[in-house]
Amino acid sequence: MNTPSEHLGAPEWVFRAVLGALGAVQLTDGLYALFAPRSFYEDFPLGRGWVEALPAYSEHLVRDVGSLFLATAVVLFAAAWFLGRRLIAITLVSFLVFSIPHFVYHSFNLEPYTTGDAVANVVGLLFTVVAPIALLIAMRRRPAEAQVAR
Repeated sequence: MNTPSEHLGAPEWVFRAVLGALGAVQLTDGLYALFAPRSFYEDFPLGRGWVEALPAYSEHLVRDVGSLFLATAVVLFAAAWFLGRRLIAITLVSFLVFSIPHFVYHSFNLEPYTTGDAVANVVGLLFTVVAPIALLIAMRRRPAEAQVAR
């Protein structure tokens, strides 16, 4: 019988850490946007004003985005907790449906940022694309005994 790590193609702690980290960011940002939309718009992250630098403020939109971030956090945390292959795969693919366009948009709209903020923005958002893809690639590996049986 395969252990969960063999079943996933990488150690459980790697999946738990990446899914948990992505979930923690979504939870933090979601709570912030939902319950303090004006502050999220003007100050995110840590007083840097990245959101304010781009589109006009809409409380409705910021609260909706906050709720969507929270929904994403729930699924990321569930995948980290249960470690089921299907749940992880669906979670990672659906997260990429969000994170890839988010990364692309911000990568092409860096004009209002200082060099340091632009680099931090791109690097931070790049993690939200590369990490899920890396986990999906790891999941494609077959356990050693399954490869022998083929």
